[in-house]
Amino acid sequence: MDAWLNKAKQDPNASMVGMYLTHNGIVRETPRAQVRATNAAEAAEGAALGKVATIDFSYNTDGLIEAVKAARKLPGVFYIRVWLNEGTLKVGDSIMYVLIGADIRPHAVDALQQLVGVIKNDLVVEHENYE
Repeated sequence: MDAWLNKAKQDPNASMVGMYLTHNGIVRETPRAQVRATNAAEAAEGAALGKVATIDFSYNTDGLIEAVKAARKLPGVFYIRVWLNEGTLKVGDSIMYVLIGADIRPHAVDALQQLVGVIKNDLVVEHENYE
């Protein structure tokens, strides 16, 4: 991330940026069904799956390009860089890195939430494999 930030600060728009915000999504051992549960019964069902050993991860490359283009049009956003992993990933492996440079904190937070939301909800396929 240090290398990414150093490169971002050399970008022609760097003088417009007042904040860089990063996201590093990683593979966790807790099943998605457990952490996303909205009640105790759903949480128990998720926990019954066991611990996540690996995930199979892929994404829509063209969709990612379009999502980044759309995010660059958000208010105050002057820099974006994204990297997504692929393949079978183990607990602790990075799934993605996202770097947003914006003029003010609310713009950076909003852009990061929107872009990561689109990526996670619309562009990736994750299949959890349990121990």
